[in-house]
Amino acid sequence: MSANSGDRHPFLDDLTPDAMITSTLMRRPVSGREKVRRLVDAVGSLYVSQTVLFHGHCDNRSLLQYEAELGNGKTIQGVAVVERNADGSVPRVSVTFSPIDSALSLATRLGLLLEQDLGKDIFL
Repeated sequence: MSANSGDRHPFLDDLTPDAMITSTLMRRPVSGREKVRRLVDAVGSLYVSQTVLFHGHCDNRSLLQYEAELGNGKTIQGVAVVERNADGSVPRVSVTFSPIDSALSLATRLGLLLEQDLGKDIFL
């Protein structure tokens, strides 16, 4: 299992080659270590600030609840669930966002940033 390295999400180094991420921002999952990394990095690049509200573990899952400010001044809340295998590797990540107006704003920006890498119709 990797250690926390500053602002970087520590689970990114632990992704399995076929890791999958699902999100309320997307119409379908994204699979593959590099694609998941690009997506998570892109989301983070759109945050002006981020505040952790809760971080905990339950069995093979890590839970992260946070609030972030987007570049357009909107506030968004996120809840990430990171699932780990027995060896510490991460096969699955799921992230939900609210409120809907902020989530749609974030999805639109991500679509513009990532449509070449992930497909034009993946984000809401």
